[in-house]
Amino acid sequence: MQIWVDADACPWEIKQRLYRAAPRREVRETLVANQSVSVPRSEFIATELVGVGMNVADRRIVELTEPGDLVITADIPLAADVVAKGAHALNPRGELYTDGNVGERLAMRNLFDEMRGGGQTVRGPAGFSARDRQEFADQLDRWLSAALKKSGERRTALG
Repeated sequence: MQIWVDADACPWEIKQRLYRAAPRREVRETLVANQSVSVPRSEFIATELVGVGMNVADRRIVELTEPGDLVITADIPLAADVVAKGAHALNPRGELYTDGNVGERLAMRNLFDEMRGGGQTVRGPAGFSARDRQEFADQLDRWLSAALKKSGERRTALG
């Protein structure tokens, strides 16, 4: 199990939460970005620098993600791609994307994109708030607890 972070657009506060969670839970975490990202020294935290260009980091994350991994992203098309691979996606506001909801979120995103392209004014998301940070922290903790329990059960069964 690995956590992949779409680091270019990830809020600073969320990165800080992830930096604390990785060593505490002993989970590997890799921040993927097209510009240098400063991270604390830890055997559990790494960075991967990709080339500049549209969706280069997203494509790299999809390429590296395996079933059971977690991807931190606000990018709904990226979330849809990793969920299709059997991984999980969590946005910085605490919404966990699943097989059951990512298709609807992608359709809504595409609709709003079309509306903006047609000249209609569509309001973006509200500013990032303390509630969003807490929702993210709660969802991350729930996801890690369940994933670590599942991997512990799997290791026990394997002997």
